[in-house]
Amino acid sequence: MNIQHWLSRNFFVFFITWGAFLPYWTGWLVQDKGLSVTEASLIMGIGLVARGLSTLFAFPFASRFLSAHKVILSLTVISLIATILYIPSSSFTTLFVVTILFSAVYPTLLPAVESAAAVLVSHHGVHYGKSRKYGSIGFVVSVFIISMLTGQWGEQAILWSMFVGLGFMLFMCFLPTPTILLEAPSKQNRKGALSVQKLLEVKSFPIVLLIVVLLQGAHASYYNYGYIYLQDLQVNQYYIGLIINIAVIFEIFYFMKADSLFQKWNTSSLLLLAAVGSTLRWILLFLFPNIWVFILSQGLHALSFGVAHYAFITYITKNLPKEQIPNAQGIYSAIALSLSTAVLTLLGGFLYEISPKLAFLGMIICTIPAILVIIGSRRRYNF
Repeated sequence: MNIQHWLSRNFFVFFITWGAFLPYWTGWLVQDKGLSVTEASLIMGIGLVARGLSTLFAFPFASRFLSAHKVILSLTVISLIATILYIPSSSFTTLFVVTILFSAVYPTLLPAVESAAAVLVSHHGVHYGKSRKYGSIGFVVSVFIISMLTGQWGEQAILWSMFVGLGFMLFMCFLPTPTILLEAPSKQNRKGALSVQKLLEVKSFPIVLLIVVLLQGAHASYYNYGYIYLQDLQVNQYYIGLIINIAVIFEIFYFMKADSLFQKWNTSSLLLLAAVGSTLRWILLFLFPNIWVFILSQGLHALSFGVAHYAFITYITKNLPKEQIPNAQGIYSAIALSLSTAVLTLLGGFLYEISPKLAFLGMIICTIPAILVIIGSRRRYNF
């Protein structure tokens, strides 16, 4: 088995579903289910809290008893069931309940797949960036196809796209899998992985975690309101997916070259680059609220997201034992990709109602402190 190819395929298939979820889900709740922007923001915000709690506690707990493969299989099956429950749901209450269930299960697939990748990087020497770029390609393909489908059949195509994507994920679970991902943790390793306190005792981990929490949380307005913002700018439905994809295309180019281009960069330098790029991105969207600047700013996604994510993944693979990687991924996904985004989604929704461009400017409340933290701590913590 070519393990590099296995990882690339699984990244590709997962991000097919992520392309239906990340840029479209809030817009789908508004356009197809009839919720207001405020109601959808509330549901997605609390859904992010559910996602955060699930990835912080349930995912690391399951990883102590089940193999990585069984964790991914279980999450895929439950996610499919939750997707089906969306079909009859129409009221705010039912959509709220189903979204909590869906948010607690489906997004947890992200740290599950990323943890599997970190193990394969650590034990088999696969190149993370080389495989991760196929995830970005899957995202591009998904967003492009969905933009065409919604233009033809409306926002209802978003839910069906998610259903089909998860079906492909389930199919992938029954194909041959690297042996190390089929191994359940031993009792000895299980005891070593129980304490998150040991993870937090790694000198530089808490400060690196704080920085990525700030940087990833700063994408809240873009992820949740970018689709609606483009509609407000009167962009043709067929072109919205293409514009969203520009960010991911730059991300693909970054991941293609990351392993060689940034091989000698330390974590703090990568994070500083990400923080500066992110700050510039949100200020541009505030100063120039038009489609052309939005398109131009998409190129900065390689810095604001790609560099920050790559920095964290390479940090944990180089500094943590295999048994602690699920804990690290769970905390990262829970706090950086969920809880911080949940809080900032609510803030972004409030600002968006005042003025759409304020929702983007509000994100520098995270990026500027991140710059200050990096500059003030990089020598002390040597990261």
